[in-house]
Amino acid sequence: MTNRLAHETSPCLLQHADNPVDWWPWSADAFEEARRRGVPVLLSAFDVCWRGSSRRSPSRGTATMQ
Repeated sequence: MTNRLAHETSPCLLQHADNPVDWWPWSADAFEEARRRGVPVLLSAFDVCWRGSSRRSPSRGTATMQ
């Protein structure tokens, strides 16, 4: 089963495209569907993705986003 994330270009979102969850990418369509159905919007930050896309800054040795 694939979900709406299968059509995204972000590697972070694509890694969840085969999850058996009806994920929606952040979009006006997602919020409109929630309004239409009268349901809350639950957000997930995919924290594993954030850690995977950080790198070390050579000047300060701190993690920075690519």
